[in-house]
Amino acid sequence: MPNWNTYIKEYQNYLRLERGLSANTIENYSFDIEKLVHFLSQNNIDVSPVAISDEQVQQFIYTISTQVNARSQSRIISGLKSFFNYLIFEDYRKDTPLELIEVPKTGRKLPDTLSVEEIDLLIEAIDLSTPEGERNRAMLETLYSCGLRVSELVTLKISDLFFDEGFIKITGKGNKQRFVPIGNSTQKFILIYKEAIRSHLNIQKGHEDTLFLNRRGKQLTRAMVFTIIKDLAVKIGLKKTISPHTFRHSFATHLLENGADLRSIQLMLGHESITTTEIYMHLDRKFLADVMETFHPRAK
Repeated sequence: MPNWNTYIKEYQNYLRLERGLSANTIENYSFDIEKLVHFLSQNNIDVSPVAISDEQVQQFIYTISTQVNARSQSRIISGLKSFFNYLIFEDYRKDTPLELIEVPKTGRKLPDTLSVEEIDLLIEAIDLSTPEGERNRAMLETLYSCGLRVSELVTLKISDLFFDEGFIKITGKGNKQRFVPIGNSTQKFILIYKEAIRSHLNIQKGHEDTLFLNRRGKQLTRAMVFTIIKDLAVKIGLKKTISPHTFRHSFATHLLENGADLRSIQLMLGHESITTTEIYMHLDRKFLADVMETFHPRAK
């Protein structure tokens, strides 16, 4: 394809260096553009990103809409918008070929939440007779009681544990650091794992400070944590679609249901904007109505 790669490379550098986005996010953005490039080459449309027209992009969006759901479609459109806005920003183009393209309405799909009982059942299903069992219990307790992202869990360092003060230090998106409170029982599970299991591992160079290790003494992958959780769900016959993120989501929802304020939850989750945190409210109107009734002078 005529010099798409050059523009995509420059765009990736811009996302990394100027917007400070993670490799993961950049990969997702690039994936959307590659879908468009693939479509053009399949249809023998020989055009550069600077010259591509509204009609050609519309044709692509129309084709995609027959293959993916509204949610994925809207993600692809927003990925492309970002790319063409970058081209305008760099003076490669005067306008965006997505000007008239509507993003499909996708009522925000909220992840499944687990009840406290379901979380207990999942953790009770862990086989503690194996060394991995002790590790998995400590990991799931940490995910749920601290509301971590899975990437934050697998990169958690021993030097980030401040148990005397009752906090752990988390390095979140964009290398932003935050301190999250950690309860005594979760501290206890981490210490059991650290002293009884981790101390016997042959730890690989570069992983000496990583808290949760696989049996080869290296940092766990996110996929591994995903698999551990999926397997436990199957074991207890749980019919919900769950992932490590479900624990983070449940952490926020349970705090909110028990009366925590949104701003505190935002700080603990490490959300840049309170709007992101509001999604965690499950937009539960009943909860809001209760708040109004309890706290507003005119509601009495």
